[in-house]
Amino acid sequence: MDGRTRKDIHPGQLVDIVLKQDQPTGRLTRGTVAALLTKSPTHPHGIKVRLTDGRVGRVKAILEQGD
Repeated sequence: MDGRTRKDIHPGQLVDIVLKQDQPTGRLTRGTVAALLTKSPTHPHGIKVRLTDGRVGRVKAILEQGD
């Protein structure tokens, strides 16, 4: 599942995000959502979130906990 719809993302979910500095390369970072930062219901580049380790980026994939 992609990360462009806010209602699909919840704190505690495992996600792949792209950090601001990684946008040119598209390098993904995996982590657990701590907070949703985008207020609009959708965003074409992904919903912005803060991970539990404090890093901030846009969600590119929502993962199952077993992935």
